[in-house]
Amino acid sequence: MLTLTIGSFALAINHLLLILALALATLVGWRVAKRGGENPESVLFSLFLLGLLAARIGFVIGYWRYFENDPLQMLDLRDGGFLMWPGLLAVVGGAVVWSWRRTGLRRPLGWGLGSGLAFWLLASLASNLYDKGTQLPDMALRNANGESVQLSSYKGGPLVINLWATWCPPCRREMPVLQNAQHQHEDVTFLFVNQGESMQSVSTFLETQGLNLSNVLFDSGGQLGQKVGSMALPTTLFYNAEGRLLASHLGELSQASLARALENFDPNTSKSALQGDPARTTQCLTAHC
Repeated sequence: MLTLTIGSFALAINHLLLILALALATLVGWRVAKRGGENPESVLFSLFLLGLLAARIGFVIGYWRYFENDPLQMLDLRDGGFLMWPGLLAVVGGAVVWSWRRTGLRRPLGWGLGSGLAFWLLASLASNLYDKGTQLPDMALRNANGESVQLSSYKGGPLVINLWATWCPPCRREMPVLQNAQHQHEDVTFLFVNQGESMQSVSTFLETQGLNLSNVLFDSGGQLGQKVGSMALPTTLFYNAEGRLLASHLGELSQASLARALENFDPNTSKSALQGDPARTTQCLTAHC
């Protein structure tokens, strides 16, 4: 499961785990402080923000080539671009400094931070192990010609599946990024699976936006999103040649966050020869094809 959905509200599981970890750390720190010491609640929240800031800075530095021409993109956190290890180092370092300055914080902060980090690391590991290895759903979709296409027919090479809709603003913003990636990575198959819209409305949208996408498929009932456990849009899934899930990204993709996600593919498994496979015929849905 990639998201927790309550009515029309959807929350990514990794975001939920972060919130729960902070809540657990605050609760444990408060309970320990009642036996003696300072309540670490405000410090824990400050460390949480410090960790997010360091994780973002680490990501920007690591993928600076995608930001140098438009530095303002560094401030756009909607792409989900964060690196874990700089954030963890900042949190631990900040906790050491606070504990050194305020001795009354040491025990409550240590117990709270330790319990929160342990929960987050173990829960994230369990969630990743559960999601990774999930097989590509065995189901049929419709292509631009109205023909039935088995999703399993796209196995055999690196596969990126983007769940999207024309009414979704983040989907619209990330489309040029995905279009460029589709043209640049010819050994990777990109599928654009529209959720619940008509072929005519999608065709009109792509034409008016000047988008030239291959492999546009239609999922009228949103069944693929249900099968992969994500009702949030956009959702992008990354499968290996055997159809096993390697990674997922919920929310808008930037050039930098997409580049990082594509690193999940082993270059040795990319098979450009698959372009000649008749089961993988490219379907184009724009006036520019």
